[in-house]
Amino acid sequence: MTACTRAGCAGTLQDGFCDECGLAPVGGAHGPVSTPVTAGGPVSTRSTASRRGSTRSGRSRRGRLGAGLIEVPVVPYRDPATAVLANPEVAEHRRFCGNCEAPVGRGRDGKPGRTEGFCTKCGSTYSFSPKLAKGDVVAGQYEVLGCLAHGGLGWLYLAQDRNVNGRWVVLKGLLDTGDAEAMAAAVAERRFLAEVEHPNIVKIYNFVEHPDPRTGSLVGYIVMEYVGGQSLKQLRSERDERGRLRPMPVGQAIAYAIEVLPALGYLHGQGLLYCDFKPDNVIQSEEQLKLIDLGAVRRIDDEDSAVYKTDGYCAPELSEQGPSIDADLYTVGRTLAVLTFNFDYVGAHRDSLPGPADVPVLARHDSFHRFLVRATDREPDRRFVSAEEMGEQLTGVLREVMAAEDGVPRPGFSTLFTPERRVFGAHDWPSLLNPAELVTALPVPQVDTGDPAAGLLATVATDDPAGLLAALSGARLSTVEVKLRIARAHIELGDLASAEALLVEVHGEDEWDWRVDWYRGLAALAASDPAEAYARFNAVYDVVPGEAAPKLAMAAALECRGDYVTAGRYYETVWRTDHSHLSAAFGLARTRLRSADRAGAIEALDSVPASSSHHLVAQLAAIRACTCDRVPAEVVEDELIAAANRLEAVELDAERRALVSVEVLTCARDRAVAGAVGSGRTLLGAALTEPDLSRGLERCYRELARLAPTKSQRIALVDQANAVRPLTWV
Repeated sequence: MTACTRAGCAGTLQDGFCDECGLAPVGGAHGPVSTPVTAGGPVSTRSTASRRGSTRSGRSRRGRLGAGLIEVPVVPYRDPATAVLANPEVAEHRRFCGNCEAPVGRGRDGKPGRTEGFCTKCGSTYSFSPKLAKGDVVAGQYEVLGCLAHGGLGWLYLAQDRNVNGRWVVLKGLLDTGDAEAMAAAVAERRFLAEVEHPNIVKIYNFVEHPDPRTGSLVGYIVMEYVGGQSLKQLRSERDERGRLRPMPVGQAIAYAIEVLPALGYLHGQGLLYCDFKPDNVIQSEEQLKLIDLGAVRRIDDEDSAVYKTDGYCAPELSEQGPSIDADLYTVGRTLAVLTFNFDYVGAHRDSLPGPADVPVLARHDSFHRFLVRATDREPDRRFVSAEEMGEQLTGVLREVMAAEDGVPRPGFSTLFTPERRVFGAHDWPSLLNPAELVTALPVPQVDTGDPAAGLLATVATDDPAGLLAALSGARLSTVEVKLRIARAHIELGDLASAEALLVEVHGEDEWDWRVDWYRGLAALAASDPAEAYARFNAVYDVVPGEAAPKLAMAAALECRGDYVTAGRYYETVWRTDHSHLSAAFGLARTRLRSADRAGAIEALDSVPASSSHHLVAQLAAIRACTCDRVPAEVVEDELIAAANRLEAVELDAERRALVSVEVLTCARDRAVAGAVGSGRTLLGAALTEPDLSRGLERCYRELARLAPTKSQRIALVDQANAVRPLTWV
């Protein structure tokens, strides 16, 4: 092996890179970074651990791509020289007039189209020929190696900076030097890039000019950071056996969006809009993403600059209303859709999405589908309001998607909802849920810390609704949070009219506040109207698809309605993703039991961790799942033995153990009475025959009689013992 030549590094070179610092050798062919848009280049399938090192620290680390929830394949560094195009030209089907967007430069009668000329529709000049060639030196500083690719505003060239130790850079020139709007956009790009400083946005180093070899006029060039790897469009270039683009794994695509959303949020915070987000404009290098091609960036208050967009990705209102934050976020949603499934996004579904019936991945991941629907809603006010909000919900969706893919829970803290206030449906399992009891058990929205009364509400320590109303009665503040808290107290007290009056006020102040629907859902449960409750919680789910609380509430409402199959699906989604939602485990077990899936019910109960305070409750429920509501002839001996073994394994007080033993022995005795013949094994010390099981029951009832607190209870239990006692001659 060859030792690394970098000072202070003790690593060795493997596959052209150091196994310690992760960099190419000093003076080697590999530069530290690669091109923004390149052709070819394999994607590494090795894990991050297989490439030790950091481009900065020299220590082994993992990038944050994937948010710690999924391992995204690494895109390795690449020799920049291999990225240069051998025959740089713009395909004819991509040649359009920069002024009127009419097709130009098209071939006729078997002859190729011209790369330079005049638009026959508006008369504007066009040129698709590279302006720089290998060996050209721009501004006396940047030596050109060749063309890398072409973008919306022009060619990209690879060059080396003679003044900075041969640093690789990218020069971006204009597509059409005679287009005033294109020139203005290039100048705008230079201005905005000079202001931007974010790790996920390409850096600008300089802005230079160089004569056009055809006209002699000066052409402007942006000098940009040279980013390694491949674009998301290239990463999705693999095709299936039918020649169609193979969709990217949903989790991987979501990880990319989560990584790049902070960059968009940063731009928005600087008063800038990106305007043209799409797979072409995002590059992955190693474990980092970079936004490139900021030619369409403009200030939020800019109403005069030309709007650059890409059909199939841009928001439908863009032409009439102009760019906006929600229009930027719309493009993220469209990009996610394009990456994860095939559809006609520039034709039939240019401003819409296909449904789950046509797209299996949407049917499989309901939360992902709802996320895309909200992100790409035709009504701008219904979309996500910020990159931060979008990223938070998308992270929740990613947790759910990955848990569904590999069965490993991905718990996460919610900033919008409290945890469950009480585990419902556990201690009286498997009794039917009482809708009114859910009102004080389900999570509730967190208090908005920006509300003027947030501090006041934090000091109100009582959970008693009457006490809370008394505490807030003298408060001078009447904010949204105060109104919602009082409304919740009224719901818990059953005063639904007073609660609705306050919710109407909150809705009047902000018609998009989803918390109004949440509390109306709780009010519907209090009124024993699970159908209305489901509708309200479903509306909340549409708005916050990454949250567990709406799914848990919908599952409970559906269970109250008797729709056990659908309720079970939502319970399963919640429990599979996060084992802190214990109500979901017991709900999943109940719905499976009522769907005649006893084994599935027991499996759900067994998944409650041993560290949970409800582990014992779950084990007792699993025993009941074996014994309750059974047709004696259908009871399987192995199930009874398993229930008995489970009972003997748990720690219980004498009274509780005797009560549960009665249930198991009664089930076994009924089975024997129905004619089942035992195999010779014993159950809780009794042979599987009617006389022995009856004697076992008698012993349990007499044990309960000894523990009974009153005389009347003892007498009743002794009578039961005598009733089950087998007949004898003595």
